[in-house]
Amino acid sequence: MSTDCPPIPASPFPMEASAAEAQAAIAEEFGFFGDWSERYQYLIDLGRKLPDLPEAWKTEEHRLQGCQSRVWIVARGDAARLDFHAISDSAIVSGLVFLALRVYSGRSAAEILATTPDYIAAIGLSRHLSPTRSNGLAALLAFIQDQARRAMEPT
Repeated sequence: MSTDCPPIPASPFPMEASAAEAQAAIAEEFGFFGDWSERYQYLIDLGRKLPDLPEAWKTEEHRLQGCQSRVWIVARGDAARLDFHAISDSAIVSGLVFLALRVYSGRSAAEILATTPDYIAAIGLSRHLSPTRSNGLAALLAFIQDQARRAMEPT
């Protein structure tokens, strides 16, 4: 986890008391939309709610590998609580980032590792993402899991 970062920007996460509650809320919200054009618009709207990252964080060191779009992510914290700050240069990808952070940011490493991203199937996301966006989402989730595993390692 990076320690050479500027002050932490304000974060809206966690929004719910647990990752399970966040996933249930995501599924409920997406259930309100009748078609995928509305769901994509909602994803874009969610992405706009991400706090901007300090320019000092938008470096290759913090760039998520495996994404076609540019995504920068910074993890801060320890096993008791990990906070993730991220943003993308793509509107839809920023929405995907928002959903992942809603589920995982502000949680303990143990909760992160115990939480399968069921919201992806629950809202039909896996069937409606391009292969490059699916790969990027997988890279984002792998990064989050990796940070949680690292936080659990004895020092």
